[in-house]
Amino acid sequence: MASLAAVYLIWGSSFLFTKIGVTHLPGALFSGLRFMMAGSALALLARFWRGNAWPRRRRDWRDILIMGLFTVVFSTGLNVWALRFISSGESALLNSTAALWIAMFGSFGARRHPLTRYSILGLVLGVIGTALTLSPRLGAHSRVALPYLVALTACLSWSIATMYYRHVDTKLGSMMFIGLQMLIGGIIQFLIACALGQLGQWTFNTPGMIALGYVTVFSSGIAYTAYAWLTRNASPAVIGTYSYVNPALAAFLGWWLLHEQLLPIQFAGMFVVLVGVVLVTAKGSTPRDDKGLEEPASP
Repeated sequence: MASLAAVYLIWGSSFLFTKIGVTHLPGALFSGLRFMMAGSALALLARFWRGNAWPRRRRDWRDILIMGLFTVVFSTGLNVWALRFISSGESALLNSTAALWIAMFGSFGARRHPLTRYSILGLVLGVIGTALTLSPRLGAHSRVALPYLVALTACLSWSIATMYYRHVDTKLGSMMFIGLQMLIGGIIQFLIACALGQLGQWTFNTPGMIALGYVTVFSSGIAYTAYAWLTRNASPAVIGTYSYVNPALAAFLGWWLLHEQLLPIQFAGMFVVLVGVVLVTAKGSTPRDDKGLEEPASP
């Protein structure tokens, strides 16, 4: 439950800080530095504090590279670009579609968790609530259609990565795996930023540095580790509920601190979202025999 709470609260607030970051700093460079620093720290902690071994198998490095591309370069990179044109609350709301993809993808494969009627109802309510929350924006700002599409593509990429990691056959500790995944993805994003000429656009300003520090330590360091544990040990329906809570929190924080407009229909949508979360978390998936899978361990 602590891991789920960390993902709910930290990632919900991360949309606010990422919006601040890309407003004051070049986006790809901001994201690349974030993951390079957090990934390096996690990998070193995993090696010298937890005693995890460095990856030695080629398949481990392949899986780390794939995860780095889908989570850091594609998912976060595309979201960072989209945040230049849409609000933090809108970005989080678009990312709520991850719950649908994760739950649907998670009903297939060796570690499948078939959906119950309660979880299906919860997912449907989540979609309805998200649509209500987002509806005022869709009609008023047609010019953000491309950023919306980019954000949705980023969300699909994240969902694919979530299910991929769930089925990865690795003996690496989760902290080592996630740390190297972020480091490699961050290096790729840093190189993209250099190619775009963003090094010359960098400035050391207070809002940007605070935002960078928050997403590096809390969002990348703590919440990513918690999410990795949930991916391996919780049902897909329960994992996906973070993408319902995050939009509600992100929209509220954006309204409160960044003065992003929030209408009554959006508050109603948030309430519907939370009802959906309760249904999915309480009756997330059909119980099944996971004999032979790894035992849950604390993150």
